[in-house]
Amino acid sequence: MNASTHKEFAPPPTGGWGRSLSFALFMHLLLLLALTWGIQWKTEPNTLSASAELWSAVPLEAAPAANEPEPSPPEPVKPLEPVKPVEPKPEPRPTPPAPPKVNAAAEREAADIALKKEKEKKKLEEKKEAELENKKKLEKEKEKEKAKEKEKEKAKELEKKKKEEALKKEAAATKAKEEAKKVAAEEKQAEALRKENLKRMQGMAGASGDENARGTALKASGPSASYAGRIRARIKPNITFTEDVASNPKAEVEVRTSPDGTIISRKLLSSSGNKAWDDAVLKAIDKTNTLPRDEDGRVPPVLEISFRPKD
Repeated sequence: MNASTHKEFAPPPTGGWGRSLSFALFMHLLLLLALTWGIQWKTEPNTLSASAELWSAVPLEAAPAANEPEPSPPEPVKPLEPVKPVEPKPEPRPTPPAPPKVNAAAEREAADIALKKEKEKKKLEEKKEAELENKKKLEKEKEKEKAKEKEKEKAKELEKKKKEEALKKEAAATKAKEEAKKVAAEEKQAEALRKENLKRMQGMAGASGDENARGTALKASGPSASYAGRIRARIKPNITFTEDVASNPKAEVEVRTSPDGTIISRKLLSSSGNKAWDDAVLKAIDKTNTLPRDEDGRVPPVLEISFRPKD
């Protein structure tokens, strides 16, 4: 690419460049002249010349001489001394203005005001510190009250739980009593029905069985009426039971014996609902080993015996 094509795409030249350059040179020249002139007039010596003639205030004539003396040769004229230039006296410097007189009362008043301000500032700081301490004390007291309230709430909850447990125990005891009463009433009702049925079935007044007899014959072939009580009297001393039960549950046991009364085996037919009482009855039978004979000298091979803890 040649120079002509470069000039075609170049921006157009700005005008007035020469005038601005000449104006700048002229201004610099003026500035230089001003600086040199200021230096020269300060360096020129400041000399003053003066001359004076002496005259008497009133003209006087000389008196005539008695004898005219011979004229003395004239004294040589002394050359005049050059007059020394009078140096200009320096202008007196302006005296600085005297400091204003300070009033002692005003100073005391200002000092008192400053002291009062300091005291007030100290009082404010002490008040702020006291307020902060009071806030801290109040916060500590609030925390203590909160802790006490929490402890009270815990104690209330414990008391509530204890009361609920006591109520539950009472409810369970009352329920057990009601159930025992219900069971006793049902047993009584069943017993009454059984007696009525036996009376109807037997239909004879000469039967030798007691009211609790279950047979239908005139005379029982089984054990006597007092034999069951004798067996209970033999086994009951061996029962070890320390629990306190609300009701009087019944445990029915089947006992098998040999002809001489030795206990061969025992089996729980009907549980009392209290396992501890059932186990105590079975252990007591094991300790007994042998059963007494009946009035006729025999021992039934199979016996069904019931035990109650409060009988």
